[in-house]
Amino acid sequence: MKNTNSLPDFLTDGPADAPLTFAFAHGAGAPMDTPFMTFFAGGLAAKGWRVARFEFPYMARRRHEPKRPPPDRQPVLLETWQAVIDDLSGSGGAEKLVIGGKSMGGRMASLIADEAGVRGLACLGYPFHPAGKPERLRTEHLAALKTPCLICQGTRDALGKAEEVAGYALAGTIRLHWAEDGDHDLKPRKASGRSAEQNWSEAVDALDDFLRALA
Repeated sequence: MKNTNSLPDFLTDGPADAPLTFAFAHGAGAPMDTPFMTFFAGGLAAKGWRVARFEFPYMARRRHEPKRPPPDRQPVLLETWQAVIDDLSGSGGAEKLVIGGKSMGGRMASLIADEAGVRGLACLGYPFHPAGKPERLRTEHLAALKTPCLICQGTRDALGKAEEVAGYALAGTIRLHWAEDGDHDLKPRKASGRSAEQNWSEAVDALDDFLRALA
């Protein structure tokens, strides 16, 4: 039975008949139409993939409430994800659906991917631990993840740097794409000689390769 209690509105890019749809969730602090989210949605759409962005209930409320509601609790976030998966899967099931997102959105997707039976999982800036608290790992479920997964991570991400992630026990289903000198938004420092657009474009290419392998 479909879960329609928490179905959000979608912002959709790309062809409706694409071989796969990427359900793309935002991070904890910013909505679905930031430059980051828009760049990745547009980049993947230009390569022939359908991208469906959505917002969790608290973020949707921020658009019309004077106060900024805090992020919903995990059960609400997962319920929203399940409603999105049910709706986008249609009658054909979840085999043509890849789920994921920016930071928190990707982490929540990773918690439900195996159970939902989706084709793949893609996380942009996975929050392996809270900032400044590397001992509080959020990786236990990633050690046994069965769903094919791509994580695009900045090498100096404060929530999981390259040297930290190298020591984590991650399932063999997980691929890592490293954004050189990238932070949690995959943005490099000017002194690196690289640009945000360069890192983002390379991450889009990595996502495109991942989706093509799944399709």
